Amino acid sequence: MGRELREARLAAGLTQKALGHAVAISRSEVGRIEAALRTTVSVERLAQLFAVVGMELSVRAYPAGSPLRDAGHLALLNRFRARCSSLWRWATEVPVDLLGDLRAWDAKLVLGDVRIGVEAETRIRDIQALQRRIEGKRRDSGIDRVILVVADTRTNRAALRAAGDVLAGSYPVPAPDALAALAAGRDPGGDAIILM
Repeated sequence: MGRELREARLAAGLTQKALGHAVAISRSEVGRIEAALRTTVSVERLAQLFAVVGMELSVRAYPAGSPLRDAGHLALLNRFRARCSSLWRWATEVPVDLLGDLRAWDAKLVLGDVRIGVEAETRIRDIQALQRRIEGKRRDSGIDRVILVVADTRTNRAALRAAGDVLAGSYPVPAPDALAALAAGRDPGGDAIILM
């Protein structure tokens, strides 16, 4: 940033003193910023300096930590899979059956002629949008059952409680019954929401 500021200042025909005066800092402070000798400079101060030399400062954030952006999602699916019988044939990221459709089930369980679409949600943000997305995929992929696996967090529990009446008709099988059936390699007999 310091090098870019220096080049822009010189291109604008300004001295360090003139630039510093424009933003109410000393010439030596401008010099330290340009030479990257300041350990911290506020974004606001940089924006002011660049504005004076005719540039706009743009700031971006980049992900840090694990390069796997959906690690929480995968962990949730793995917890669910560990509770299911090995009799179920398991596949992940299973596309909807329409040519050119980019939608996919997070997982699909198959045992005999029973096909279960699994959607995993680490954070519920919009129940209605989630329901539309699931029902659209069900319609277009011939799934017999849907299991909505939701991360067991305070926020998600509150969202599910708030939408309880709306979801009760769509997911009639209690979670313990659905998990017991899946663990035994049986059809749960309907759709369920499972907190994990």
